[in-house]
Amino acid sequence: MRKLILKLAVAAAVALPFFTAHAGVDLDAVKARGVLRCGVSGEVPGFSEIDASGRWQGMDVDFCRALAAAVLGDAEKVKFLPLKASKRFPALQSKTIDLLVRNTTWTLSREVLLKVQFPAVLFYDGQAFMVPKSKRVKSLKDLHGATICVEKGTTHESRLLDTFAMRDMTAKTLVVDSAKEVAEAFFAGKCAAYSSDASQLAAVRSRAPGDAKNYAILPERISKEPMGPVIRSGDQEWATLVGWTRHVLVAAEEFGITRENVAALAEKMKHRRHAWQLISGEDEWLARTLGVPGNWAQRAIGAGGNYGEIFERNLGSATPLDIERGLNRLWTQGGLMYAPPID
Repeated sequence: MRKLILKLAVAAAVALPFFTAHAGVDLDAVKARGVLRCGVSGEVPGFSEIDASGRWQGMDVDFCRALAAAVLGDAEKVKFLPLKASKRFPALQSKTIDLLVRNTTWTLSREVLLKVQFPAVLFYDGQAFMVPKSKRVKSLKDLHGATICVEKGTTHESRLLDTFAMRDMTAKTLVVDSAKEVAEAFFAGKCAAYSSDASQLAAVRSRAPGDAKNYAILPERISKEPMGPVIRSGDQEWATLVGWTRHVLVAAEEFGITRENVAALAEKMKHRRHAWQLISGEDEWLARTLGVPGNWAQRAIGAGGNYGEIFERNLGSATPLDIERGLNRLWTQGGLMYAPPID
């Protein structure tokens, strides 16, 4: 009997490398459909909007394209669905979308109560306040008793009120249905300040009527806002693939792999170990187990570049937003961005 058990164990160990895992239901659905349905805002410059030529652009958009390239082999096989904040989770839960990438903050209550999962952080942010410079508001204490605009369906109202209460301050909130309508209310003078994620405020300010220099974003941050792609709970393969697509983009920046050189480096680094096997597409067993082609990582990087390229193209110093990378720098540069070990 011992010899039989030993033989079975050895046979199982030998067969393991040839085992191909069955993809989860959401990943299977994306591949069967041949299109990734990605829920986005559509109203936030730098993250997701339609440009003058009718093409979607932004950081969230580029992530969706990288994922489509990894799974379907074509970065253009994405259907973007613009969603208001109040409609984003119902769209995910009803399976109208496969993925939500819409300036959405990772919180415990959302994971537990809404049965969703945040596979990785795509952008670190914080809740801030924008004010007209003409009002001479220099800090949060100057907003005591003021009316502040916030978007419906976000965490901004509750965090704002909690912060003011902790400081023995009061404030009134004007809750507006969409990001576009909040901006319109603020610029029309219906509120003394607009509170949202600092990156969204920078995007709104870049489109301010008149001159963007007439508006200031106060230095205080009243929350941590780790934002990233969101999926329904229950499909571990989909969660792993979404998360590792983000990790690959970050690792590529650290390794000096860009959109332009990824194909050449993949060929040059063949037969190397660990990360280079992933980039070159040599780790076929790992890819099959994940449910994607061997060159999925190379395709993800080739779609829009590494994380740094995506950030700079959409949010960096050469854009109207001019957002400092800050916490979104690589860990080797004092930021929080790094990928788990690829081995």
